This record gives sequence, C-alpha cells and structure tokens, in this order.
Amino acid sequence: MTLRERIRALVETRRFEHAITAVIVLNAIGLGLETSPEVMARFGPFIIALDRAAIAIFVVELALKLFAYGWRFFRNGWNVFDFVIVSVALIPASQQFSVLRALRILRALRLVSVVPSMRKVIVGLFSAIPSIGTVIVMLVLLFYISAVMATKLFGGAFPEWFGTLGASLYSLFQVMTLESWSMGIVRPVMELYPYAWAFFVPFILLTSFIVLNLFIGVIVNAMAETTSEEAHDEREEILRELRGLRQEVRALRNRGEE
Repeated sequence: MTLRERIRALVETRRFEHAITAVIVLNAIGLGLETSPEVMARFGPFIIALDRAAIAIFVVELALKLFAYGWRFFRNGWNVFDFVIVSVALIPASQQFSVLRALRILRALRLVSVVPSMRKVIVGLFSAIPSIGTVIVMLVLLFYISAVMATKLFGGAFPEWFGTLGASLYSLFQVMTLESWSMGIVRPVMELYPYAWAFFVPFILLTSFIVLNLFIGVIVNAMAETTSEEAHDEREEILRELRGLRQEVRALRNRGEE
C-alpha cells in the first residue's frame, strides 16, 4: 500500500471524521466565547490559542485530503466548500478585511459537510429548489394582487400602512406572519371598513395556511426522494458485492473440482 493510499484510508475512517467534528464544535464554542469581554479578560490567550490550533488542524486536514485525492478533491462540492471556509480563516483580519473576523463563525458550517445526516438535508433542500421556485412565484403573484387591492381599498384612510404599493406589501407581509395582525392592523381598518375582514381573512388563509405549507410539503417530498435514491444506491452496491462474492466462490469451487 502506497503512502497516498494509506492517507486516503486514514481520512476516510470514522475516527478521523469524528475528531474533525469535535474540533469544529470546540472551535465554534470558542468563537462564541470571544464575544464576551469578561471571558476574554480572563481566558483570552487560551481561547486565541485554541482558535489558532483549530485552524492549524483544518489546514492539515485539507492538506492530507489534497495529497490523498489530488485534483479529484475539487470534484466534490463539499470539499470545495471546506476549502473556501478554511481559506477565509487564513486571510489576515486587518482593517481592510476586518469583516472577516465576524465571518470566522462560518467554520461551524463545516458540520454540514462532515455529518452525513446534515448533508442529506442540504441535498434535499437543493433538489427542492425548482419546485420551491414555482411556489415562490405563486406567492409573489398573490402578494402583488393583494397589495394592489389593499392600496386601492384602504390607502386613502391608512396611508402609513397602505398608502403606496411598497407600504402595502410590507403591511401584508406582517399580516402573513401573524405578527400583531389583528389588533395592530385589521381591527383599526375594520373600524372604518367593517367588511375588511372579507379581504384579510382569505389572504391569511391563502398565504399562512396554504402557500407556506406548500414549502414544507415540497421540501419534505424532496428529502424523501433523496433518501430513497441513496438507499437504492446502497442496495445496488451491496448486490454488486454479493455478485462478486458469488463469482469468487464459483471460481474457487471450480478450482477445487479440477
């Protein structure tokens, strides 16, 4: 076994994966502690040393994977994601790049690429994007129609909420989220327009209880399809291995008969 094969076997072990996961979690906790002046006053040097140690470990991990896989390393989207996150951490946080100090917490996102169950969730979300786009277009169309109607109906009496198309869109967004929609907006409107409920109640039913639930349905369906595809691939791989073992057993049996 060559050195490259040994390193590849090392980075693909569960122990190596669990060790990197532990470093990511500890690093995320340390970055959170850096936001506390009291903690930094007492343990600042220790926390900074842990942060540098974590970066060093991440760099070594990527170096091992680059050596083990070569240019194939960049064919995997998760590897590219890890490479970008770690590269951002290596840029010096001077005045010109001071915002990068706040972006260091993005290293915690590496848990997504390390933990297989999280990867499944993200893959499911990305596979649901085409269907989600259709739902978003339908929601935007519904919002636009409702905003135009609200501006025409209530804009004269309530210019702060419905005086312009933009104000109506924002007010309807507040209504959709059910944040102070009744006492804050609808009841004051109903004092002048008693039948305003006939506009707002269907709008809430369509947006909050129907369209938004479509998002959940689309995402759940996409994740279920992704999981079933992965399970199918695993079954096919097991079947291929069983066929290979069967052929080896037959070959051994034929040799024995000879």
